[in-house]
Amino acid sequence: MTLQTENILCPDAIKTENTAGQFLTDVLEGLQAPQKKLQSKYFYDPQGDALFQQIMAMPEYYLTRCELDIFKNQTASLAAFLKQDIPFDLIELGAGDATKSSYLLQHLVANNAEVTYMPIDISGNILSVLYKRLASGIPALNIIPLEGEYFDMLQKAERISKRRKVVMFLGGNIGNMEKDEALSFCKGIREHLRPGDIMLMGFDLKKHPQIILDAYSDKQGITAAFNLNLLSRINRELRADFDLDHFEHYQNYDPLSGACRSYLVSLRQQQVHIGKVKISFEQNEVIYMEVSQKFSKTDISAMAEESGFSITGSAYDTKKWFTDSVWTAK
Repeated sequence: MTLQTENILCPDAIKTENTAGQFLTDVLEGLQAPQKKLQSKYFYDPQGDALFQQIMAMPEYYLTRCELDIFKNQTASLAAFLKQDIPFDLIELGAGDATKSSYLLQHLVANNAEVTYMPIDISGNILSVLYKRLASGIPALNIIPLEGEYFDMLQKAERISKRRKVVMFLGGNIGNMEKDEALSFCKGIREHLRPGDIMLMGFDLKKHPQIILDAYSDKQGITAAFNLNLLSRINRELRADFDLDHFEHYQNYDPLSGACRSYLVSLRQQQVHIGKVKISFEQNEVIYMEVSQKFSKTDISAMAEESGFSITGSAYDTKKWFTDSVWTAK
């Protein structure tokens, strides 16, 4: 089946701007809170994108290899779970460069599935890379890139097409939320779906604590550079004066809760200016950067049920360190 290329849109055709004003608001709100924090969604400027690509290539960072194992070796099973014989829109939240998704997309196109791929990402840079790569590698695929926040772009996807929806949220990204936030997020996705629509969700499973900690605290310092790059972005875009030499990355993992958390530690008492706003740091004070939550099978089942889904399929990597769980909207 050949899809009409005139329906393929360029990455800038449908977008929502992530304004500097909102960035500034979020940064000041986070750094003026009793517990200083920054939002992990702002990691991904062009330099952050490049650093994250390096993280995914690290031998310690097992997550990408585990999920790639699933998408490379269980592609037909995944397609069957998604009911590939019924026309649908495949919406990927936080699509990145679609390295894993491309295996599924190639399978769907090769098997004449009537599918439109709608990658959503906050980074226009990475969407541009994705679009060029897929338009060249899978020319028969209909692609509508959507740049912006997930729920805003889900609404756009609903307006664009009334076909059945399959929403993918891969890479264990659900773990970048606190548990209550993750449940609220899943409920929010459910509100955009009709009964029978599907969500394919990647979950990093609980395993030996050292394996997890090593994945987020690499000896090469790439993860540290990734976290510190957000301070560089604030300096560049918000006229701030963070001295990166005065901050250090710190990571911990709690095997009981499954929470792997990253921080930046102030190495001295200091003041930082963001425009005309002054932010004071005590020595050893931390900025909370991100959580990477790990899950048990019981955790996943409970989240699906509470958010209005039934689990209708599961795929695991060969080590059973990671799962892509298929949820069908009730």
